[in-house]
Amino acid sequence: MGKGDYTMEKLKQTRKARIGVYTMGLRHYWDQFAGLRERLLEYGRFIVDKIEKMGNVEVFFYGLVDCEKEGRAAGEYFASNHVDLIFAHGGTYVTSASVVPVHQICKAPVVVLNLQPAARINYQKTTTGEWLAHCGACSVPELSNAFHRTGIKFRVVNGLLGLDYTPDISMTNENTAQMPQAKRAWKEIEEWVLAAGVKSGLAHSRFGFLGNTYNGMLDMYSDFTMFQGQTKAHLEVLEMCDLNRMMEAVTQREMEEKRREIEEFFYISDTGGADPLAQKPTKEQLNWSAKVAAAQERLVKEYDLDALTYYYHGAPGNAYEKLQGGFIVGHSLLTAKGIPCAGEGDLKTCLAMKICDLVHKGGSFCEIVVTDYEDGTILLGHDGPFHLAIAEGKPILRGMGLFHGKQGTGVSVEAKVRQGDITNLACTQTGEGKLKFIITEAQATSGPIMSIGNTQTPVKFKKDPDAYMDEWFAQYPTHHFAMSVGHNGSLFEKIGDILDIPTVVLDK
Repeated sequence: MGKGDYTMEKLKQTRKARIGVYTMGLRHYWDQFAGLRERLLEYGRFIVDKIEKMGNVEVFFYGLVDCEKEGRAAGEYFASNHVDLIFAHGGTYVTSASVVPVHQICKAPVVVLNLQPAARINYQKTTTGEWLAHCGACSVPELSNAFHRTGIKFRVVNGLLGLDYTPDISMTNENTAQMPQAKRAWKEIEEWVLAAGVKSGLAHSRFGFLGNTYNGMLDMYSDFTMFQGQTKAHLEVLEMCDLNRMMEAVTQREMEEKRREIEEFFYISDTGGADPLAQKPTKEQLNWSAKVAAAQERLVKEYDLDALTYYYHGAPGNAYEKLQGGFIVGHSLLTAKGIPCAGEGDLKTCLAMKICDLVHKGGSFCEIVVTDYEDGTILLGHDGPFHLAIAEGKPILRGMGLFHGKQGTGVSVEAKVRQGDITNLACTQTGEGKLKFIITEAQATSGPIMSIGNTQTPVKFKKDPDAYMDEWFAQYPTHHFAMSVGHNGSLFEKIGDILDIPTVVLDK
């Protein structure tokens, strides 16, 4: 298994994003300019085809909105199909009175697509009808004013349409697929589609909360009603006896299959780490972790979970103390299978991890570990779980003599996120009880990590560590966050926008 080759089959399929699309025009034009109506519909269908090819999406194309009556019909059409997002394609000039009813009836977020078909018109040959096929921007100022005054939140994507051919009716070159203005516009459109997928995925998801929040971590305490109110996700409160019931049902065969899975996706340390607490895991520890992992997967399936946050210390020597000692390996496997698991009862970071996973960017559970002032990096990680899909090399399993700050012993994951672009997504809560996203793009480096059985990634920010931490701490974060691969700042901003969650981007 090579670097980064840790993809695992998802336990659940995410609900597809439902995208509405319509093209704008003015009904008076159709009898005046032959072929214009059909030409604009062709552009609209091109947009639909491009979005459908993005995958995990259903597109509902209304066609032309060219008068107030069609606007109302389009609004009813999108509302009846429960779309998560509407792309309003500016085909040519349209009166705002035609378009406003769409969004008064259907409350889905709207993105206006100001996509010009050609980089340049043919000035010598262009007729009025030809010009009208390129003047979609003409109505955008009017729409922005009307939307503002009628309380409709909107966004705009500007650029080129990106056709890879020129329609026969055209008087200029419309093959703009490779132009930067088209690529940039379609990157934005794809990010909006992904954001709509997050909105849809969360609204139909079930988060499990197993046990309790680590005692005394005031930053992590969250209002469950607030969580559902702002994400639309259901929260299922689970007890350790629910997991124990799953444990009692695990068969020897299930345990052995899970043990083989563990051996495939992890390197099992055959020596100790630098820390005498982090040693070669024993056969008994690995078997116990495998049995617990099988029970954890049973729990997820029994309660139809999409994510899980957990913590339980148990009384010394208690059966549940032993049970939670086997958590980390199984929760790392679940995270890799699309069921993000966040430790210490951190529901908000579990949300951040789920968002990262929904857009296929990983999402590993992290906090500040230590600063390396010589390398100018901050080591970020935790004692688990870890997202295997974004690992640098094969994660190592170590047997732990104890879990620092917690009770019990067990097997832990030692790993780092692969070198390259990363984005941290932190989810905190304001004094007013609202969720808030804090986003930072940075670089995972090839720097060293400790061999103490924890996940760790050295990260270089655009500013020096102290200057960055000055900015970070001023945003009152929780001490956990999710690390994703790639520079995803603009994507995460759109997700915050579509979820109506305030968002701050640091270290720009």
